Amino acid sequence: MSHFDRETEVVRTENNHFSGYLSPAWNIGSNPNGGYMVSVALKALQQVVPHSDPVSVTTHYLRPGTADSPCTIVVHVVRSGRTLSTARATLVQEGKERVEVLAAFSDLHNPVGIDTTITSAPANIAAPDDCIVRDGSIQNLELPISSRLDVRLEPDLAVPGQAGRAEMAGWIRYTDGREPDTSSLVLFTDAFPPSPLAYLNDVSWVPTLELTVNVIRSPAPGWILAQFKTDSLKDGRMIESGSLWDSNNHLVAMSRQLGIVVAAD
Repeated sequence: MSHFDRETEVVRTENNHFSGYLSPAWNIGSNPNGGYMVSVALKALQQVVPHSDPVSVTTHYLRPGTADSPCTIVVHVVRSGRTLSTARATLVQEGKERVEVLAAFSDLHNPVGIDTTITSAPANIAAPDDCIVRDGSIQNLELPISSRLDVRLEPDLAVPGQAGRAEMAGWIRYTDGREPDTSSLVLFTDAFPPSPLAYLNDVSWVPTLELTVNVIRSPAPGWILAQFKTDSLKDGRMIESGSLWDSNNHLVAMSRQLGIVVAAD
């Protein structure tokens, strides 16, 4: 079993309650990565809906999670349909709600409408071997998650404040060889340095308030290419858009994030 599958496992304890554990291996600094916490919640939701692929996942981050600690996921099926099911999950630790997830699930291998494709071309960046491996030195913090995710950054965007534009791009895959799937795409959208970091050199932290991920298709094996751009930054409030492509150059997911850009002391 891969690190991701083992460390997102949940067990049903009651009809709508699941228990899990947040591994410290997915931390950014001292906090569990937000995408990792959502992945744990999604594991519970996938056990209560008839469809396997999360196609729309909206998460509100209420409080930071606590690493190396148990959690409870409370789920509620809003609607279970023939082609689409919607369900809600709340991840709780120490009696406090940490994340609230509303997700729609479908089966992406089954067409549901017109057979026409409109898409966007992948970002043009350096190959993975020519990119910079993400480590904690880029943001001056410990990065345990680098033991689980291999993230390579476009060299022009990897140095804080040097790019002249608020953009981040690079490649991502699991360190243990696990191939990506639709659930992985939700995690991958929240595993890169924030895009304002390439434009500003005095950013200490960009906590996410809300993140929506739309999954378009199942990814092919191999690297996932990602690009994120800051669409708006005003009074510390950031809106960022992201796109992910698979090894066949297919657009596989898109994201939209609201975050707070916190200046360094």
